Amino acid sequence: MSAESPDHLGWTREIVLDVLPDVFPWVRFLPEPDVQAFAVELVDTTRAADSVNNSAAVAQMLAAWEHTAEAHSDPDVLAALTKDHETDCGPPPATGEVT
Repeated sequence: MSAESPDHLGWTREIVLDVLPDVFPWVRFLPEPDVQAFAVELVDTTRAADSVNNSAAVAQMLAAWEHTAEAHSDPDVLAALTKDHETDCGPPPATGEVT
């Protein structure tokens, strides 16, 4: 197994950042810090999945990020997901109790 230098990994991530909008158009809906996080996770997960010859983790990671981008693309959904939920609704109802 060959270890890659930090410079090489940085270069790889820069290339990934350059091509992301072409390969995954939905990335345009992500805030910049999330684009960076997605690029890092994509490279790391792809390398790890390749090491075990199983791409299932990559597919799952891509689906999760696409759903995140979908949430960012809809202002109403994003507002609902990022709303401060400080309201205390009290204890949950007892088992079998209908509210």
